[in-house]
This record gives sequence, C-alpha cells and structure tokens, in this order.
Amino acid sequence: MWYAIISQDVENSLEKRQSARPAHLERLNALKDEGRLLIAGPHPAIDSNDPGEAGFSGSLVVAEFDSLSAAQAWADADPYVAAGVYQQVTVKPFKKVLP
Repeated sequence: MWYAIISQDVENSLEKRQSARPAHLERLNALKDEGRLLIAGPHPAIDSNDPGEAGFSGSLVVAEFDSLSAAQAWADADPYVAAGVYQQVTVKPFKKVLP
C-alpha cells in the first residue's frame, strides 16, 4: 500500500538539511530503485522553485510499504530526523487515484 510521509521542518533548517541531504537522498533512491517511490520532494518556504536562503518548510514522500508500521519505521530512521531537520512527521495511508 502507498503511504504519505508529510514532514514539517524546524525554523531555519537549511543548514541541517544540506548536511544530511546525501544520506536522505540515498534512502529515497533505494526506494526508487525498488520501484516503491511514487513521489518525493521538499516544500519551498517561499513561492519559488529555488528558495535560496529561505530554505524549505517540510517534505512529502509517497512510497509503498507493507504496513503503516513499516512506513513509520522508515520515516523514523530518516537522516533528516536524526539531524533535527523535522519538528513533526506524519505518516498515513495514501490511495492513489490519478493519474
């Protein structure tokens, strides 16, 4: 089943994001290589594809897991969590309708 992992950043998270980004992307690429990643990306803190120093306000990952508890465990192990990037992470089932 698909699960949405919706994360909210702490204030001024850009430096923490940048330092943990390679490990974060490595995990996302592993999901992609396994055919389990639907979509992933950050939420710019301002209305721009390149927010610069404004950074990001959070992230969205939609991926396939065997269960809600497996999705939660994956989210809990995110390098952004360990680096203190996220202040809150919500994991919930997602039903893909379109496209």
